Parts: sequence; structure tokens; C-alpha cells
Amino acid sequence: MAGEGGFPSRAVWRRPGLRWVDVLVAAALVALLYGLLRLAPGLNAPFLPSQAPSSVSTDPSHLPYYAVRSLLRMFAALVASVVFTFVYATAAARLRRAERVLLPVLDILQSVPVLGFLSVTVTAFINLFPGSELGLECASIFAIFTAMAWNMTFAFYYSLMSQPRDLDEGSRVMRLTKWQRFWQLDVPSGMIPLVWNGMMSFGGAWFFLAASESISVLNHTYALPGMGSYAAAAIGKGDLGEVGIAVAVMVLMVIGVNVVFWRPMVAWSERFRVEESEAAERPRSLVLDVLRRSSVPELIGRPLRPAGRALERWTRPFGLAEHPLARPAVRERTGDVFFAGAVAVIVLFGAWKALGYVQSTVGLAEFGHAFAVGAATFGRVVLLLIVATAVWVPIGVWIGMNPKVTRFAQPVVQVLASFPANFLFPFATALFVAWGISMDIGSVLLMALGAQWYILFNVIAGASAIPSDLREAMTGFQVGGTLRWRSFILPAIFPYYVTGGITAAGGAWNASIVAEVVAYGQHHLTATGLGAYIAQATSTGDFPKILVGIVVMAVYVVGLNRLLWRRLYRLAETRYAM
Repeated sequence: MAGEGGFPSRAVWRRPGLRWVDVLVAAALVALLYGLLRLAPGLNAPFLPSQAPSSVSTDPSHLPYYAVRSLLRMFAALVASVVFTFVYATAAARLRRAERVLLPVLDILQSVPVLGFLSVTVTAFINLFPGSELGLECASIFAIFTAMAWNMTFAFYYSLMSQPRDLDEGSRVMRLTKWQRFWQLDVPSGMIPLVWNGMMSFGGAWFFLAASESISVLNHTYALPGMGSYAAAAIGKGDLGEVGIAVAVMVLMVIGVNVVFWRPMVAWSERFRVEESEAAERPRSLVLDVLRRSSVPELIGRPLRPAGRALERWTRPFGLAEHPLARPAVRERTGDVFFAGAVAVIVLFGAWKALGYVQSTVGLAEFGHAFAVGAATFGRVVLLLIVATAVWVPIGVWIGMNPKVTRFAQPVVQVLASFPANFLFPFATALFVAWGISMDIGSVLLMALGAQWYILFNVIAGASAIPSDLREAMTGFQVGGTLRWRSFILPAIFPYYVTGGITAAGGAWNASIVAEVVAYGQHHLTATGLGAYIAQATSTGDFPKILVGIVVMAVYVVGLNRLLWRRLYRLAETRYAM
């Protein structure tokens, strides 16, 4: 603004004063740093495996400390998952030969249960940090990481593979380096699916918090301070009052994380949406509005800019973000043959050693028993998917196609999907005992408590994404009833349903580990299934049976994905994509 004589007015030269938003953001950062400094000594406390406590105190006064410790583990695992996602998904999308190995490996890793990773890694982490609790802390964080990373990696990989060709050509014309393309094109184009799948993965990781903090391996239980170990101790005592307190605290934690972290992330990620018309309903976040009004984030980021420019200079020797549009066919085939041969030799050698180990311990006949009990878990997973589809698809469509309902219902669904349903297992177990319900049937309900929300969540997202002009066309042509569902609604939400179905099926297999073996006080209920088989082998440290159970579960999950879900996914891409 210019005053008389063409000179700027005093308001232009006046430096902005200290505002309340700056004070609020700065105070929050100081409180966060202070909390981390107070927690640091506890992470590196003295630790001896033979003298480690097997449970934690259930005094409610310890709950604030337990809650903070659990949140720290969850966010540490989230950071590790994001780093893994960026590296692994980019390698799979940009390296053609590596893709043929990395994607099947990721399929297998997704099918390995959390307890399977814990049984192998706990001893290794404890030996890595002898005499310190940091080793057990790393094992717990790694277990939570395995519940988050795979879904996020798949989401980011598919976003890289589906980038518009004009953006790829633009990066070539602008001569972007690989580092520049990654941060200026790859990450922004995949930010929305990464944030949404990160939120779903974070919610799924809550489910395994108890198994990750109260670790039972090698006939010994190690307990870390946290909400999961508190709930495990309360369940072991059979005190429903203390379990109820844990449930109430977890509800507050889940709602707080969604309000303070995930809702701002969802609203912030909308800046990366590419569309011709602006959506009528955009996500809003009070926390994000406060951060945008404050100058503190800019002051913090200013010293980091020289480091970013230095990284751009240092990464130029790695070359430009382009690859030859055509390669010599003979050289390509020769390289593929040698690469496939090397991979086949490694896989066959590993399989031969694993089979030899099983043969020398429990015998190869154990695979038959594992496949038989796995069939029972497979039947539960199929039943769960059928019932969840019949119940939640109509409800999800109703929520997603009504913006006013979506505004209020979607946060509720996010909280339900994020809540660790195994905290409710003691109440369900008490009902099963009182009513005489067999665990073979009750375990289906327990698995559904943790897996069904993925179908509802994705159906809501699919119904919300239907263009308004298509809805108006269906209304204008007076298409309703069964014809509207068959010709319009179901084809529109089909790709989203497939994504939700894959995630729900994987979540159900993983949930079977804790849903087929439950304990409440003096009551120990066990169902016939592969989840119970792996859980019992893990608790006794029976490594041959753990290996057999993990292999059989991987065969079931990968086989179902390849025979059913991948075909449905291709059908969704080719026939029902809008």
C-alpha cells in the first residue's frame, strides 16, 4: 500500500507483533520437546532378560505415562514406515527387474503375522542392545512397523505406477534430477493415497498394541510400559473395571490423534488434488488453520532450506530422472534370463534349507496339520467378508452419497476403524462363557471387530468420489431401485470395494492370531485355526512350528490374493475405472 508521494505507508514497514497463534504453537512445541526429554531416560533403562517384569502395574495413576509411551512407539513406527515406503515403493516402480522380486516379497511380508516377526526379532534386538531396555523397545516398534508399512507401500507404489504420462514427459523436458522428481512429482502425486492409507494403517496398528508391548516368546513374557501391556495385565487379572478404564483412555487417545494429527494431514493433503472443478465439501481442520496462521513453522523451516539446496547439488551425479524409451531387445532378454536364474537359485536354496530344518525337527507331515487348521481360519475369513459386505456396503453408500451425513459419520468411522478392538475381547469372552458360545464361532465376531471397518471406510470413500454430474444424470433419467444399484452404484464403488476387501482379508488373517486364543481371568478359550496354531507355537518358542505356520499362512494369503483379489483389481482398473 502506497501513501501520498508514492512511498510505502508505515504499515508496510512495521514488523508483525507477537500473536496468540504463535504463542500457542511455540508452547505446544516446547511441551513436545520437554516430554521427549523426560521420556528418554526410560527408553534406555537397565534391562536383564532373566529379571525383566512380565507385567506392568494396573494402577490408573500410571495411565498418562503409559499413554505417552505407546504414542511414542506408534509415531516412531509411522516414521519408519514412511521411510520404508518411499525407498521400497520407488525401487519397485522405477527398477523393472527389481519389481519382479520386490512385489512378491511384499505380498509375502504382508501375509506374515505380527507374532511371526516378533518371534524372530526379539532375541536379535535384545542382543543388539545388551543390558538396555532399548532393544526390547526397538522390537516393539518393529512389530508395530510390520502392522503399518505394507499397506502404505502398496498405496504409494500404485500411485507411482498410475502417474499421468504428461507429468512424466514434463519431468523429462524440465531435466529434473531423480531427487527433484521424487520430491516435486512423485511424493505430491502420491500424497493423498499415502495419507489415507497411512491413517488406515495407523488404525490397524492399534489392534496389535497389546501383542507388541506385552511380548510372549520363548516361554517368557516381556512387558513394556504402555497401554497395550496395561490392557494385557488387566485382562490377565480378569478385572473388567480396569479393562473399562483402558478402553476409555484408548478412546480418548484415538480421538485425540485423529483430531490433532490425522485430520490436519487429510486437510493438508487436499492441496495436492488435481481436478478441474473444486469440490463442494473440503476437509477442514482447526489445528491446520492455527498452524497456517502461525509464523513458527516458517521460522523452523527456514534454516532447513540450505540443506535442501545442498542435497539437490549432491544428488546431481546420480543422473536425471529419465530412462531410455527403447532398449535393445537382445540385451534385455539376456539380462532377464540371468536375473531370473539368480533369483531362482536363491529361492530354491532357501526353500531347501527350510524344508530340511522342518524335516529334521517336526517332520514335513506338520504341513498337513497346519493346512487343515488353516482351512478353518480360511472359512472364517470368507464368512467375515461375506457378512461384512452385505452389511456395510449399503450403509457405506448411504453415508458416502449424502454429504451432510458424511461430514458427521466419517470421523466416527475413522475412530471405529482406529480403535483396538482386542481391548473389547474380555467383554466378548465373558459373554461367550455365560452363553456357552463356542470359540470356533465366536472368533469370527472377534476377527470382524478389527477387520470389517476397512470395507466400510473404502465404500464411503468410493461413494463420495462419484462425480455429481453422474448422480444428477441418474436422477434425471429416473433410474432407481435395483437398476440404479446394478448399473451405477456398484460399478462406481467396485474399485474401492476391492481395495477394502484386500485390506479386510489381510487384517482378518492377522487378527486371527489374537482372536482364536483369548484369555479372561481364569478362562482360556481356544478355537481350531491357524491363528491359534501360530500363537501357541510363539508363546512356547517352538520355532519349527512357527516357521510352518507362517509358511502356510503366506500360502493361503498370497494364493487368495493372486487367484481372487488381483483379478478383481485388474477388472476394476480395466472395466470400472472412472
